[in-house]
Amino acid sequence: MASVSKENYLKIIFYLKQHDVKPVSTSEIANELEISNAATSEMAKKLSESGLISYKKYKGIDLTPKGKKVALGVIRKHRLWELFLANVLGLSWAEVHDEAEKLEHISSEKLIDKIDEFLGFPEFDPHGDPIPKKNGKLPKLTGLVKLSEGKVGGIYNVIKVNDLDNELMNYLTRIGVKLYKQIEIVEKLIFDKSIIVKIDNHNINLSEKIANSIYITQLKNAELN
Repeated sequence: MASVSKENYLKIIFYLKQHDVKPVSTSEIANELEISNAATSEMAKKLSESGLISYKKYKGIDLTPKGKKVALGVIRKHRLWELFLANVLGLSWAEVHDEAEKLEHISSEKLIDKIDEFLGFPEFDPHGDPIPKKNGKLPKLTGLVKLSEGKVGGIYNVIKVNDLDNELMNYLTRIGVKLYKQIEIVEKLIFDKSIIVKIDNHNINLSEKIANSIYITQLKNAELN
C-alpha cells in the first residue's frame, strides 16, 4: 500500500493530467502541494522506482497504469467520504473536503465498498465531481463550461465547483450558490474580466477567479423555473 505522501502525489498528478495531455512537471506538483522542487524530485524518484509513475528529469511525469489505479482508488475514497459526511452527517460542502483528506488514507476497501452501497452507488460528490467506480471507471461529465465562458443573458445550471479552497466554498454558500442552482449572466466587465450574475433575483459581481471555479450547463426553456 502506498504511503499517505505517495498517495497525495499520485492524486495531484492525476488532477493535473485531467487538464493537460502533456507530462506534468515537478514544479507544477511542487506548486500544488506547496513544497520545494527538490522534495518533489526526490518523491518522483521513489514513485518511479515503485513503478507508479514514468519520470525522466526535465521531461515531466506521467502515471503508469499501476499509479493511475492507486490514484483513482484514493480519489474514490475521498469523494465517497465527502458525500457521506454531507448527506449522512450533515456537514456543509465547505467542511467535507478537509475531513475526507484525512479519512481517505485510513479507510479499508471493505469500508469504502459498504459506504458506496449505503449511499446507493452515487456517481457524483457534493461538489459535482465524478466518483470513480470500483473498477476505476469515471462517470462522464459532458457539456460543461466555466461560468466565465457563459453568454450574457444565458441562464445556467451549476453542475460542479472546484472544492480545494474552503474560503471559496464558504463564499459560494453565502451568496446562495449550490449544485443545480440557476444562475443568469447579466453582464461581463471587460476591464477586470469579472461578471455580474443574478442569483435568487439578486445581482452579484464575481471575480474572474471565482467564475473560473464554477462549471455550468445551459438550461433549455422547458427547464426554467
